[in-house]
Amino acid sequence: MNDHAAIDSTELADFRRGVIDWIKNNTPADPGFLLPQTFMEVGSEQVLEFLREWQHKVWSSGFLGMAWPKQYGGGGMPRIFQQIADEEMKRARVPICFNVIGLGWAGPLIIDTGTDFEKETYLKGILTGEDIWCQGFSEPNHGSDLGSIQTRAERDGDEYIINGSKIWTTMGNYAKYMILLARTDSQAERRYNGLSFFLSPMNAAGITTSPIQKLTGDYGFTETFFTDARIPARCLMGEEGHGWRIAMQTLQYERGAEAGAAGGVSILSTVMNDLLRIAKDVERDGQPIMQDPVTRDNLVKFLIEEQALYLAENRVKIPALCADYPNSLALSTKLRGTEFFRRMRQYSLTLQGASSALYVGDEDAVEGGFWQRAYMNNFSTTIGGGTSQIQANIIGEHVLGLPKD
Repeated sequence: MNDHAAIDSTELADFRRGVIDWIKNNTPADPGFLLPQTFMEVGSEQVLEFLREWQHKVWSSGFLGMAWPKQYGGGGMPRIFQQIADEEMKRARVPICFNVIGLGWAGPLIIDTGTDFEKETYLKGILTGEDIWCQGFSEPNHGSDLGSIQTRAERDGDEYIINGSKIWTTMGNYAKYMILLARTDSQAERRYNGLSFFLSPMNAAGITTSPIQKLTGDYGFTETFFTDARIPARCLMGEEGHGWRIAMQTLQYERGAEAGAAGGVSILSTVMNDLLRIAKDVERDGQPIMQDPVTRDNLVKFLIEEQALYLAENRVKIPALCADYPNSLALSTKLRGTEFFRRMRQYSLTLQGASSALYVGDEDAVEGGFWQRAYMNNFSTTIGGGTSQIQANIIGEHVLGLPKD
């Protein structure tokens, strides 16, 4: 059932009220420790268990995976219901659903292209939070250049032997599974043809992780090492040598160009209403900063840009409004969104003046240092899934038709 027009508006309104009521009665109290703003900051067992319990509660109440197939733990409902639930959870700023790589990338990929065995094996655990997923694409010496991957996977009977390393593996130290891109043919004429895609267990002997501390002081990333690690051959997704195509489809989910995510809040968002709230309380030279015409002009520009982002989400659903460049909005979603929030959060620090130097833990920090932490965390979103520069290249080549050179 995908025809949203066939759903009675009264039914949707009743559902929204039910979500709002559930949030009021079920949002957990402040746990007394700092919660992540994004899924890339889960750095302790204490935080992990809090978020795992919360995600399980959201799922068991029916507000996560609502559009995923019912036989694999989902709700089997039209996606509009998940969209409503997500809207209200974001508005209420509930804790994040932390298993984002599973919920947003691996899960949709398995639903769209996986075998019945893969769906039966992996999907429900993603939703419940029992099975954490990580991503093994980027490597220390190659960054966003996935075509240059050097991690090797050599077939040995019913197993593959993996050697190499991956970097920026979010929650790699907690993950049960990894979506892994590795080279199975070093002699392939085109470097992309020698890559294969695996749904790899993380508990295999020879797989180790090393935590990486971020600028914020938080953990969440790891480097992952493979030393003669053996994984079952059944972990290969699709055919050997076809990994590049599968990886590119996965990146479409990560970059927001494909639907299918299970839902939930993945990032504690900041919107212009939040920025306006702190702007009203800021004074400069004894006068409210909102009286400054330049400040007002800058804030209005941000408001216009934010509204354009929201309208683009609706426009992309109407083919007639995207006829000139059909993929332009979908392929530019990540670049436009992450860069807007980076600039908006940076401007929030500009408004704070000298107070912008204060951080979490300083009693005089504006809103407890939330904006400073949010600004520094935003850099991970402008890098993950391909840097902003890579995104600009994608738009230039695949939307505008510009040459690579």
